[in-house]
This record gives sequence, C-alpha cells and structure tokens, in this order.
Amino acid sequence: MTGPALWAVVGATGTGKTGLSLDLAEALSARGRPAEIVNADAMQLYRGMDIGTAKLPEGERRGIPHHLFDALAVTDEAAVAWYQDAARAAIRGINGRGADAILVGGSGLYVSSVLWDFRFPPRDEALRAALERELDERGPGALYARLREEDPDAAERIDPRNGRRVVRALEVLAQGGETHGGALPEAPELWHPRTRIIATAIERAELVALLDARVEGMWAAGLVAEVEALIPAGLERGVTAGRAIGYAQALKQVRGEVTRDEAIAETQALTRRYARRQVSWFRRYAGAEWVDARTVDAGMLASRSEERP
Repeated sequence: MTGPALWAVVGATGTGKTGLSLDLAEALSARGRPAEIVNADAMQLYRGMDIGTAKLPEGERRGIPHHLFDALAVTDEAAVAWYQDAARAAIRGINGRGADAILVGGSGLYVSSVLWDFRFPPRDEALRAALERELDERGPGALYARLREEDPDAAERIDPRNGRRVVRALEVLAQGGETHGGALPEAPELWHPRTRIIATAIERAELVALLDARVEGMWAAGLVAEVEALIPAGLERGVTAGRAIGYAQALKQVRGEVTRDEAIAETQALTRRYARRQVSWFRRYAGAEWVDARTVDAGMLASRSEERP
C-alpha cells in the first residue's frame, strides 16, 4: 500500500473497535506511518453524549489525534450527507499531512457513505413534508409497511420505529432512486484508492452477554445524570440525539414513564437488535477482513500497510 491510506475498523457495538483502532494507530506509527482516527459512530458526534455512547475520554486516546467527536450539539440533526462531506474532508486533511486515516465506528450508513463512491439522492422538501405529516398522523408502522412492499431490502435494514429513516427512504423511492439500505454496500467503486477494511466480530451468545452487561454499566456509571444534564441543552428536542438507544429510555425514566429496570431492559433489547442489524450490514462488505479485536495482532495488520490493496 503506497501513499497515505484509509483504514476502516467496523463492526457491531461492543466488539472492541475502539481499542483495536488505537492499537492499529500505534502499530502503524511504529512502522513509520503516523495515523489519526476519524469517528464513524453517529451518536459520538454529539457533545455531552459520552456514557451512553461509550465515547473514549480524551485522556485515554494515547495522544492520537481524533476527529469528528463532539462535532454537534444535541439539538442538531445528524445527516449522512453532511457527515460524508465532513469525514472525507478530515480524511483528506490527514492524508495531506502524510498520515493514514482510520475510520472507526458501527454506524453502517455513515461508514458506507465514506467508503464507497456514493452520491446522495436529491431532497424533495414538499414530498418530505407530506410524508412527515403522514408520519405524525399515522405513525411509523403504516409508512414502514409501505416501504416493506416497495423496497424489502431497504426495509430489512431500517428500524421500523425510526420514522425519520422510513420517511427518507420513501422520499427517495418516490423520486425513482435507490434507497440507502439497498445501494451503499454494493456500490461498485471505493472512494479512496488505498482502502483496508477490518471488521470486528464476537460470537453471538458471548456478545449478547457483553452487551447486556455494558448497558447495566452505563446506568451504574451515571447515564441518567448525564441525560438530566443534557435536557437544558435541548436533548428532548433533538431529532436524532433524543432518540438514541439508551438516551430515549433514560429520558423516559427521568419523566417517570418507566422504572430503572424497565429502562435498562428496553435498552438491552434494542441494543441486541441493533447489533444484529450491524452484523448483517457489515457482512455485505466485500474484501473485509474479519477479526476478534481481543486477540488479533495489530502489528500484523499494520504490516500489511506495505501491500497493495
């Protein structure tokens, strides 16, 4: 691999992407290839959302430059088209400094928007407004049923309760385009000519136990207090942030709508479901090298930096 490269460390939540990205950056640096990390976790874009996103504190980043963490306020909407531009600009800047970029995260749509030469379909504001009115009147279930009929592949990769994603998919379909769910991972051409994809995985039964314990740890670490501190900043008004797994449930606990145990149980169930969707998404990445982040030798991975892709 000649010239500055783009590495992608992807996989389901809880599979060790963060630690592996740090080890890989250090291993590359030891081989004379400095590296910097670019966030590809949609919720880690938000300032103040730390515990519930397992965001790595600055003091634990080993002196490695990190980009696109804490880039948005909780009232901002995280749009994939915006993220694509921001992430690619960060990567070009890193490569321009002679360093490798390591894209790290489990938000499949965000990762794919950077890796593949994908151009986003146009927006139709009038159509979107009509769909959003229908969403408010009928709820996401009715719109999701329509999406499932019109594009089953996209519907399979969208949370039926994520009305915003369902509306966008229907908006694109109505304009004769392909939805993100069906198009991105099979896009024919990589954006960066020197790309390596490392995918992390843990056996399903073991991962479920780890994820359940992780959620309990978030509550023990003070997720509810973090949410209470974000309410004055507008968390409840946030189109994206307020719906994040864990944060939405902690908000319901703060409002007295559920008990602590109910909030935890719901978050655990949603996290397990999300991890399944992530695995399904990343399994479609041709050329990805699947590893167990807990045992893989980052030095071995870095040694392939001299290979041609």
